[in-house]
Amino acid sequence: MRVGTFVLAAQFPGQGQGEALHRAVRSAEVAEESGLDCVWLAEHHFVPYGVCPSAVTLAALLLGRTRRIRVGTAVSVLPSAHPVALGEQAALLHLTSGGRFSLGVGRGGPWVDLEVFGSGLKAYEEGFPESLDLLLRWLTEPRVSSLGERFAFREVPVVPRPDELLADGPPGPEVIVACTSPNSVKLAAERGLPMLLGMHCGDEEKAEMVALWRSHALASGVAPDAVAAAPHVSAGVAQIADSQPDAAETLLKAMPGWLKTGLDAHVTVDGRHRAMRDPIAYTELLCSLHPVGPPQLAADRIAATSEKTGITRFAFLVEGAGDLAATEENVRRLGAEVVPLLERPEGESGVRPEGA
Repeated sequence: MRVGTFVLAAQFPGQGQGEALHRAVRSAEVAEESGLDCVWLAEHHFVPYGVCPSAVTLAALLLGRTRRIRVGTAVSVLPSAHPVALGEQAALLHLTSGGRFSLGVGRGGPWVDLEVFGSGLKAYEEGFPESLDLLLRWLTEPRVSSLGERFAFREVPVVPRPDELLADGPPGPEVIVACTSPNSVKLAAERGLPMLLGMHCGDEEKAEMVALWRSHALASGVAPDAVAAAPHVSAGVAQIADSQPDAAETLLKAMPGWLKTGLDAHVTVDGRHRAMRDPIAYTELLCSLHPVGPPQLAADRIAATSEKTGITRFAFLVEGAGDLAATEENVRRLGAEVVPLLERPEGESGVRPEGA
């Protein structure tokens, strides 16, 4: 089981943006100190929901400050980026970190970002497959040209080549796709790319998406061994406390205010209607789905998700308390008290009924 953190750099009410970013950096540093596997970094524009506008830039900083932990984007938004520029950055981080960088990409949303960056609504609604395929070619071929609808350019050499990592390192950075719909699941599966599944999904929905991915991947000619071993990632929320009510109370005091201001700040590029989640109900849902409670309950929920879905990689939002000291303590307890409970002998899941 590979447990990591999901860093939003959330700006809670009353906090400055620098404070949110400092907490994000510290939580990643503490994640390495605590023996966690990976740090996944979100990116957002113009909203306090998350104040990191460039996940690859923050990843570069954290790769320089750490020595062991893997650092990934969750996600870099492809419609707002040029896939060649993103591919160059990914190759650079892959090579200079010794293969510790993972590139997560996604379609994002129909936000005003598309207007500001000049990519337009069509890039969001139709252009994701072209962008993804160009990115993958850049990460695997020595020279690339493009005759696509959105990107057209003469052949150029790939510099730096991500496959030049020596000492039996991986040929290029891992690429993972955020999937929220059957179409995105099919897109990832056809290319043999693992999925990042959101924290709003329960185990049953994630299991259905994994099954759908497997069927499309096999139909697309992906090798059965690769399908069985696909390293999908499940996002969630982790809050460790001495009791489940204490952990839930911590999140219910802080998260609804952040969710309301953060989600309300999103502006659609075309004025389309947005269905808003109730922030209290959403926080309660997250508490019921994820490892929120004492260490044994947390470990049991992680193990249960893995057993139901086949997923063994996890990215947990750990900053839900909205406080630096509380976030650091949460990360340390996750590493020191929960992860050891997941290190069972082969064949022992550790799952037991909650409250047992």
